[in-house]
Amino acid sequence: MKWTKFYLPDAYSPTMEQLVYFHDHTMSIITSITILICILLNSLLWNKLIDLNMNEHQMIETWWTILPTIVLFLIAIPSLKILYSMEELINPTISIKSMGHQWYWSYEYSDKFCKELESYMKYNKKNDFRLLEVDNKMKAPFLTQIRMIFSSSDVLHSWTIPCLGIKMDAVPGRINQSSLMIKKPGIFMGQCSEICGTNHSFMPIMLESIKLNKFIKWIS
Repeated sequence: MKWTKFYLPDAYSPTMEQLVYFHDHTMSIITSITILICILLNSLLWNKLIDLNMNEHQMIETWWTILPTIVLFLIAIPSLKILYSMEELINPTISIKSMGHQWYWSYEYSDKFCKELESYMKYNKKNDFRLLEVDNKMKAPFLTQIRMIFSSSDVLHSWTIPCLGIKMDAVPGRINQSSLMIKKPGIFMGQCSEICGTNHSFMPIMLESIKLNKFIKWIS
């Protein structure tokens, strides 16, 4: 994803794929409405405004009440479907706890093997991603149902990776959870998207997706 692109990043999770489809679906409706309004405005500009039949037309008033309701249902139903699917947890294989600190993230794997690591932003080098490179990447297996648990030790943070379609607030004294399914191996990056203080933009997130057997070797 570069600054010259005006589209959503490529989807690497089923949730993000559904969000991209919903974005295209909604934009097609909005574009159709915009074109229709432009046509109506153009007709009004060239209308002589002397048509007495347009002063009272109950059928038009009925339709301009019904049609927006139908459009809202066409937008709301897919939106609610995605919202509920994002909250569902279906037999997670692995649970990963992410804690937000000032100004770094810590990760805890405690299902079978207890493993903890802290993830700090690295000093920029020639081949590093600026403000996105970390010293300890969070590792997770792809094609595996993962439960992500979020909390914070100080202030509000937000764990966000756009291409995976996940964004969850880390609230001190409270535990939030979300499901995650990665479809391909690779390195995925994000940042804290909550204004949590002066250095909130320097809390990068770097997730490395690997095979399940390599993940088991790494965690053990």
